[in-house]
Amino acid sequence: MSEEMKNEMELENAEAVETAAEPVETMEDYAAELEASYKTLNKRNIEISEDESGVLEKWAHFTQMLEERTVFSVKIAEAVKAGVVAYVDDVRAFIPASQLSTEYVEKLEDWQGKNIDVIVITADTEKKRLVLSGREVEKERKEAERKEKLAQFKAGDVVEGTVDSLKNYGAFIKLADGVDGLLHVSQISTQRIKHPGVVLKEGQSVKVKILSVADGKISLSMKALTAPVEDEEQHERFDYKETASVTTGLGDLLKGLKL
Repeated sequence: MSEEMKNEMELENAEAVETAAEPVETMEDYAAELEASYKTLNKRNIEISEDESGVLEKWAHFTQMLEERTVFSVKIAEAVKAGVVAYVDDVRAFIPASQLSTEYVEKLEDWQGKNIDVIVITADTEKKRLVLSGREVEKERKEAERKEKLAQFKAGDVVEGTVDSLKNYGAFIKLADGVDGLLHVSQISTQRIKHPGVVLKEGQSVKVKILSVADGKISLSMKALTAPVEDEEQHERFDYKETASVTTGLGDLLKGLKL
């Protein structure tokens, strides 16, 4: 046997041994691999559905807060165009500049980092839009304070106030912080005047009588403080004239008559 043939036989034997050493893949091996893939896929689907479930739960909670007008605190993260951004349970929420406060907001940047009390005014689950308002909370609190102060004033009370503003139909009198009463032009003076400015000026302190408190509105009168006195004087003059006419004798009535 030549050396060349001998080398070819050794090479074929080596390839045969190498081939025999390689593991043979069976259907069982494929089945195991597929099972492992399915387990991974199912795990991933479970994680996704759990995440979606958590998101839906958050938005359901936001909707409930909207309906119940729940007041809660947020920290303003940043100022953006036309408003600021805060986060509620890791969800980005927008607060328009007009909804930050009852007062005018000049610089949005000044609000960054502040904590404010807010309510949800928009919770759009489909578009994932969450809008908050601090202004509504302020309004409700101021109104509650006003009602509490308003309860201190009753019809018939005589109080002091300050002329806050003048209108054609009357003057608004400031009785306390957040509490004004209307002094109608007809209730300013016993004389007829065309405009409150004839008697009053803004900033002037006045004493008024409360005529009524109804539906959160206070009606006032300055005239009522003097009218009773004038009525009494008129009543006395009337009595005096009546008495004089009764005590006049017949002779006095016939004086000056020519018979």
